[in-house]
Amino acid sequence: MNETHADFLTLLAGIIGILIVASGIGYALKQRVAPDGTNATIENLNARILAWWGMTAFLAVAFLAGRGGVIALFAFTSFAALREFVTLTTRRASDHWAIACAFFVILPLQYWLIWYEWYGMWSLLIPVYAFLILPIIAVLQGDSRNFLVRISQMQWALMICVFCASHVPALLFLDIPGFEARNVLLIAFLIVVVQLSDVLQYTWGKLFGRHPVAPSLSPSKTWEGLIGGVASATLIGTALFWITPFTPLQAAGMSLVITLAGFFGGLVMSAIKRDRGVKDWGHMIAGHGGFIDRLDSVVFSAPLFFHLTRYYWSLT
Repeated sequence: MNETHADFLTLLAGIIGILIVASGIGYALKQRVAPDGTNATIENLNARILAWWGMTAFLAVAFLAGRGGVIALFAFTSFAALREFVTLTTRRASDHWAIACAFFVILPLQYWLIWYEWYGMWSLLIPVYAFLILPIIAVLQGDSRNFLVRISQMQWALMICVFCASHVPALLFLDIPGFEARNVLLIAFLIVVVQLSDVLQYTWGKLFGRHPVAPSLSPSKTWEGLIGGVASATLIGTALFWITPFTPLQAAGMSLVITLAGFFGGLVMSAIKRDRGVKDWGHMIAGHGGFIDRLDSVVFSAPLFFHLTRYYWSLT
């Protein structure tokens, strides 16, 4: 077993340990407060814990399968998230070809370019070429009704669900001196810190939350939850410096940046849900809504994490 696998398995063991403890707490709360399942908060907590077991298993298998497994996992996730986003957009029959191009040309091409390590192309494919091509395909259908709204929503969907999400597997191909063959741990660091920040913000908010950050958008997001969750996740990220090329101070700075980006990303996606009149993006993950509900914080933090790491630590 090489050092990378050993470090990943150590991290995985820690996550499983946390989930075991959380499962025990959830079971005890249910038996003590509402064994008949009538307490909505406890039922939601247990559903979230169960979903985390499933997501951890999928991530573990993908990571242990190597770069092909990671790219396949995020390509599938992007497809599912794009489907959720497009489902809530304004569409007309004339958008069929543009939507098909987004799903079956642009999305797979984006991940193929990442596999091929063609940074100059995958970093421009969606924000430049798809930005220009999709409206051309749509306008050729001759339907101008709500054209700007329709095409803007489609471009936003690609940016969020495909372009931003694809920065996660792109971390595999950064050339970091002294960190060769260990890049999968960068992905683990990003996901663990950002997702733990979400969990800890929820926990701190439930325990001490009194002052909503944006009450009209997401009443459950409080300043107490934000400060407590970000601070706690930053401390955890600092403690995980050993799986990164960062010093403890650098790991703390990166953790602070990605947790804040994740929080505001979640707020932006909440605003979109409010605008579309829905509570969750989907229902594929029990207790967590849809794929975007789990991706929102990661997709906003991943590009920042990728480019900061590339600029300051990578030779590519």
